[in-house]
Amino acid sequence: MPPVPRPLPTIVHLDADAFFVSCELALKPELRGTKCAVGGRERGIISSASYEARACGVYTPMPTQRALKVCPDLVMLPHTSGLYSKVSRQMFDLCETLTPIVQRNSIDEGYLDLGPCGVASAEELERRVRVLQRRIWDELQIPASFGLATNKLVSQIASKLRKPRGFVIVPPGTEEEFLAPLALGKLPGIGAKTEAALAANHGLKLVRHLTARGDNELQAIFGDSWRDVLATARGQDDRPVETERDDAKSYSQQETFFTDISDFTEIERIAKRMVDELLPSIRADGKRVRTMTIKVRYPDFTQESHGRSLETATDLEAPFYPLVEPLLRAAWKKRRPLRLVSVRFSGVDDGAAQLEMFAQLDEKRRRLAGVLDKLNASRRDAVVQHGHQLAKRRGVS
Repeated sequence: MPPVPRPLPTIVHLDADAFFVSCELALKPELRGTKCAVGGRERGIISSASYEARACGVYTPMPTQRALKVCPDLVMLPHTSGLYSKVSRQMFDLCETLTPIVQRNSIDEGYLDLGPCGVASAEELERRVRVLQRRIWDELQIPASFGLATNKLVSQIASKLRKPRGFVIVPPGTEEEFLAPLALGKLPGIGAKTEAALAANHGLKLVRHLTARGDNELQAIFGDSWRDVLATARGQDDRPVETERDDAKSYSQQETFFTDISDFTEIERIAKRMVDELLPSIRADGKRVRTMTIKVRYPDFTQESHGRSLETATDLEAPFYPLVEPLLRAAWKKRRPLRLVSVRFSGVDDGAAQLEMFAQLDEKRRRLAGVLDKLNASRRDAVVQHGHQLAKRRGVS
């Protein structure tokens, strides 16, 4: 039996628009309206592209050299170490002024549940979320799109329909009607290859084509998962918004590629950037971590992971850098193109003093890291960047 619809669309999905680029443009507002992208200029891929650049055919994760051929006047912006995690925290802190029930799904998107906030009408609900959207822009200069619905599935799809600065509300009871005219590729779990195969082999192009088929036919097409696929196509989802607690047992970040990628060097660089983004948060929470796990996901949604633990928990980046390459190689056994890579830190402790031979040296490094964190936090751009975050110079990555 499907869940009983909520009387109001109180589940909100926030999706920041071209997040990395938007963070950089907040520092360089003179570049707004231009074709620009974040990534390595001489080697690597595009991590984020402005909508002006996308209109010229630049996409994520297109190789940078190809992007420059497609768009010769593309302005390339290097990654600013520490900036994106800081802006992300500020953005979600603003969300928590609206409701305490906030799920930080990734660095640039998440869910809010306004159900417990005593909102009495759809008009008031819309007003409050629009105020949040304006605050994120006014205070952080980050454009964001919002989807409002009765569940997480529909709100996420809604937030991505009218980017940038989208605002889509799906009234209760209209979930299936809302999804019906959309391409099947808009549903989570249906990638480009699956979408093409469904169209070519079964004539399924739109969501309504799927919901119109009988149970036996759907079972023949989708196998044992046909009921889940049908529920998704009807907009049914009862997952709760799960808040993050202060005593988090892990810290993680992931990046999903719009086009599958097989460049090991670039993926290693992305993983190291995630280390740089996560460790300042761990230090800010007064925590240390022992275990790092790298996960990769293939286009067919199968995934593999591999982790390794240090002898002693730490809140410093340096001990984890040497683990990135071997963990990535161990996780990426099939060496097929990847859809996603993620880094997760676990084995969290409360940051108690270390009892080890090099504790004094680590404490000096920790104080230095704390100073750098404060310097970077005092400005919108990072004062200090790690070497692997800089653009390639003189033939060296």
